[in-house]
Amino acid sequence: MPSKQFEDKYISLVDAVSMVQSHQTIGVGIAGAEPVGLLSTLAEKAKDVQDVHCWTCLPMRSYDIFTKPEMAGHIYNENWFYSYADRQFHPEGRVSYIPNNLHRAATDKLSATKGHLDIFWGTATPPNQDGYMSLSLGLIVQKDLLEAADLKILEVNPNLPWVYGDTLVHVSEVNYLVENHVPLVELQSEAPTEIEQQIGGYIADLIEDGSTIQLGIGGIPNAITAFIMERKDLGIHTEMLVDGMVDLIEVGVVTNRKKTLHPGKTIGAFALGSSKLYNHIDHNKDVEMYRGRYTNDPYVIAKNYKMISVNTALQVDIIGQVCSQSIGTRQFSGTGGQLDTHRGAQMSSGGRGIIALRSTAKNGSISTIVPTLAPGAGVTVPSQDVDTIITEYGVAELRGRCVKDRMEALVRIAHPNFRDWIRDEAHRLGIVPKTTF
Repeated sequence: MPSKQFEDKYISLVDAVSMVQSHQTIGVGIAGAEPVGLLSTLAEKAKDVQDVHCWTCLPMRSYDIFTKPEMAGHIYNENWFYSYADRQFHPEGRVSYIPNNLHRAATDKLSATKGHLDIFWGTATPPNQDGYMSLSLGLIVQKDLLEAADLKILEVNPNLPWVYGDTLVHVSEVNYLVENHVPLVELQSEAPTEIEQQIGGYIADLIEDGSTIQLGIGGIPNAITAFIMERKDLGIHTEMLVDGMVDLIEVGVVTNRKKTLHPGKTIGAFALGSSKLYNHIDHNKDVEMYRGRYTNDPYVIAKNYKMISVNTALQVDIIGQVCSQSIGTRQFSGTGGQLDTHRGAQMSSGGRGIIALRSTAKNGSISTIVPTLAPGAGVTVPSQDVDTIITEYGVAELRGRCVKDRMEALVRIAHPNFRDWIRDEAHRLGIVPKTTF
C-alpha cells in the first residue's frame, strides 16, 4: 500500500489513463523503465480518443496500443529505437522512427514541439521518508521529458532498484503516482558463439589496462568480457549497463580508479539485464546514472582517458559507411548512442571507436562487408567518422585511409567467399577503378 505520508498523490491506473485527451502527446519511460501498467491500461481508453501520439524508445513488451490494428487513428507510436514489436508492425503504418543521436534525442524532439509535452509517464521507486524517488533503470530521456510535461505521472514499482546519480525526483515535482507491482523485464546473457569469441578476442587485444569502456549487449560484448579478465583498473562510462559489466566489477577488473572523469564510479544512462545487474546497482553508491544528453555527449565521453567504444553493425561498405539501424529501407533498430560513443572515443586521449560484426549473415549466404550499402540503408556512422572495423577475420583500421586502402583492409576481414566479389564490384562501379599497373 502507498505510504500514508504521500497517499494523496496516488490514483488508480484507470483514473490516470482517463486524463488522456485526443490530440495529446505522451512521453514514455524507456526499456526497463517503461510504465507497464499505464501503457497496458491505455488500450481500454484508446477507442475514446483520436490521434494520441506516444514517444517511445526500445519498448520491451508488445502493448496492444501499438500492435492491434483497431488502434489505427487512435494511438500513434513515434519511436527513437525500434525493438522486435516495432519492426513487426512498422508496415502497418502505426509507428514511425525518429532519427536521432542519443545525446540529443530529448532535446531535438522537444525543440520540434517548441518545448511542449502534454503528459509524461515514467517509473520510479517508492518515495523514501523525505519524499524522494529514484527514476531507477533509465535516464536517457526520462528526466528531460518529465520536466517539460504539463501532466507528470509516475508508476511506482517497489521491484525497481534505487540508483544514484541524477535520478532523484521529489513527490512534489509530479502530479500523480500510480502503484504497480510488476516484475522487471529481464534479459539473460547470451553465450557467445565461436565466431563471436573470435571477434571478442580481437577487440580484447585493443583494450589496455586503465582503459574506460563502453559495451553493448549480446554475444560479442559477452565474449569480450571473457577475454579481458586479466586486465587491470578498467573503468566504465557507458550508455547501457549490462550483466557482463557486473562480472568485471566483481572480479576486480573494473575498479574505475584510473578514470579521468567520475573516478571511482561506474557511469551509465540506463540499465537492462537480469536480476544480477539490478541487484548490483540497487543502493550501490559506486554506480551512478545520468541523462543521455550528458553520458552520450561526445565531448563528455572524450574526457575519459583511453576511451574504448564497442558497437555492432549490420553492414559496412568499402568507403567506410556503417549501417546499424536498417536492412535496406526496412527500419530495424536505430542510431541510439552509436555515433555519439564512436566519435567521443576517438576524441579521447588514447581512445578508439570499434565497430564489430560477423562477416556474413543469413547462414553465410550474404556478406556484411559490401561494395555499397543496400539501397535505402540508413548511415549510422558516416565514412568520415569511422575508425576500426572488426570481424572474425581480423581488424581493419580505416581512420585516415583513402577509399582504395579502406577497400583492401575490409576485403582482408571479409569472408573469403566474398572477397573477390567485393573487389570486382568496386572496380565495376568505379568506386575504386582498376589500375593498369
